[in-house]
Amino acid sequence: MLEDRRLAVLRAIVEDYVSTREPVGSRALVERHSLGVSSATIRNDMAVLEEEGYITQPHTSAGRVPTDLGYRAFVDRLSDVKPLSAAERRAISNFLAGAVDLDDVMVRSVRLLAQITRQVALVQYPSLIRASVRHVELIALGPKRLLMVLIADSGRVEQRVVETADEVSADFLAALRSRLLAICAGANCSDLAARVASLPDEFASNERPVVAAVVASLIETAAERQEQRVVLGGTANLARYGESFSTSLEPVLEALEEQVVLLRLLGEVASVPEITVRIGHENPVEDLHATSVVAAGYGRADTVSAGLGVVGPTHMDYPVSMAAVQAVSMYLGRILAEQ
Repeated sequence: MLEDRRLAVLRAIVEDYVSTREPVGSRALVERHSLGVSSATIRNDMAVLEEEGYITQPHTSAGRVPTDLGYRAFVDRLSDVKPLSAAERRAISNFLAGAVDLDDVMVRSVRLLAQITRQVALVQYPSLIRASVRHVELIALGPKRLLMVLIADSGRVEQRVVETADEVSADFLAALRSRLLAICAGANCSDLAARVASLPDEFASNERPVVAAVVASLIETAAERQEQRVVLGGTANLARYGESFSTSLEPVLEALEEQVVLLRLLGEVASVPEITVRIGHENPVEDLHATSVVAAGYGRADTVSAGLGVVGPTHMDYPVSMAAVQAVSMYLGRILAEQ
C-alpha cells in the first residue's frame, strides 16, 4: 500500500517521464514539483518505490523511470478522468455530427482519437448481434435478382444480393417484404434465425424457394461472422517515440495489422461503457506487451454495441487518452441514437 507522500513522488515521476521521456532524478522532482519535503526524503522515497517495483533505474547514475506496476498505481489512483474543455467537446460533437453515414462516422472517430491522443486509434463497428432490426427492405434488381437490405438501430446497414431461380412478381415481392417487416422489425438480430425459420411455409409451394433464399441471406447477414471489423488510424504516431519504445516497433506494427488481434483487444470492453486501461503485460497479446491500451464501450442508451480505444507506449499521457476515449465514446453513442 503506497503512502500518500510516496504516491505523490510516483505521480511526479510518471508525469515528468511522460513529458520528457528522460529518466527522472530527485533534483528534478524538487525543482519541478512542490512536494513539501527535502531532496534527501525524496531520494529515500524513490529507493522504497524502486524496491517495491514501482520504478526502476535503467542505467547506473541515471534517474528512475516508472514500471508497469508504477503506471498501474498511477492510473488506479486518478480520482477522476479529466474532462475535455468546452471547446474540445464542441469540436468533437461538430466533427462527428458532419458524418454522412456509418462508415464516415467510424473514419471520423478514428481520426479524432488519433489526433487528440497522438496514439494509434481503434474503433470497432457496432455489433449486429447486440442490435435490433430497424427495417428490412427487398428491392428488385431484375426479374431473378433481389437486393436484401438490413438496417439495424446501431446504424449498421448490410446488403445482400439474392439470386432466384424463378422470376419474382411485384405482388409477391410486396407480400414477402410486408411479412418480413412484420416478423423482424424491432427484433434482436440474434433472434432473427428463429423468427424467420418457418416463413417459407406461409407461402405457396412454387414461391417457397425464393422465400427460403431470402431467409437464408437474412440469417447469414444477422449472424455476423466475418463482418466484424475494426477501423485503425494514426499508426504513424508510433514513430514519434522512436528509441524510447522499450522494444522494437516491428512486432507491435505486425500485431496491429491483424483484425483478429484488434477485435481481441476491444472484445472485453465491448460489453461495458467504463474506461478500461491495460498496461504492458496486462495486454492479452504478447506482441503488445510494450504498449498500453485505453478503451471503452459505446452504444445507444444503456446498450453497448462495440468498443473503441487507443494503443501507445506505456509512457503515454493517460489522463489525456482516457478523457479522449471517454468523450468520443459518449458522442459516438449519441450519434448512433439519432440515426
